[in-house]
Amino acid sequence: MTVRAFRAFPARRRRSPEDVEVVTLPSGIGLRVHRPPQGGSGSGLLWIHGGGYVLGDAAMDDSWCQRHARELATTVVAVDYRLAPAHPFPAPLHDCYDALRWLAAQSTIDPTRIAVAGASAGGGLAAALALLARDRGEIALAAQILVYPMLDDRTAARHDTDAALRRLWNNSSNRLGWRAYLNGANPNIAVPARCGDLRRLPATWLGVGTLDVLYGESTAYAHRLQAAEVDCELKTVPGAFHGFDAVAPKTAVTADFLLSQREFLRRALACP
Repeated sequence: MTVRAFRAFPARRRRSPEDVEVVTLPSGIGLRVHRPPQGGSGSGLLWIHGGGYVLGDAAMDDSWCQRHARELATTVVAVDYRLAPAHPFPAPLHDCYDALRWLAAQSTIDPTRIAVAGASAGGGLAAALALLARDRGEIALAAQILVYPMLDDRTAARHDTDAALRRLWNNSSNRLGWRAYLNGANPNIAVPARCGDLRRLPATWLGVGTLDVLYGESTAYAHRLQAAEVDCELKTVPGAFHGFDAVAPKTAVTADFLLSQREFLRRALACP
């Protein structure tokens, strides 16, 4: 399957909430700002959408962002980062860092109470962003939320799982996404799971289903974080596939999955 084939799928029609503030950074990157309805607690959350590094936009997760803004009394900012293959590494990561810097500079935000979060490719970018923020030392993140994240291109290089039935995201799609994103870049620099030092990263929540093609790399990353003495909560969902929460949003298992994320954020960001 090619990137062109992926993009041939019709986009879902979405009604944009009236209370979403749209901001354009000097770089041209767009942000969707979701503010809590009755003032905020001073905390902030940067959300990074999924799509295998080649698809998606910030508006697709408006409902997730609004719910977290409302229930955590936090300002949630979703970033429309540039997509591969037209914009491979490091462009998407730099876009996310620019968005993080914008959020940290807001007068209503306590820069010590900011988290980054993302799903799938967005989870991979959130993990890479946490590493970049740690190394640059400009912003001290309070937490990272990694939802079935794309963390390791070496999973895509394997072929032993190609025949397995996978819903929504299989290893062939995984291979396509990584190839488009890396585009010849050094994976030792671009891929979070290849980083040799995971110390001094923020408190982490990582969730993944046992039938997800990314299950192995996700649990391995969580265990490495724990070994590096990072506060890491690993949430595994038996029998769940990639993106199960989007496919079955009203199920008990999805409600529990989302509640676990919110409660972790509530503690990490000191939300009311």
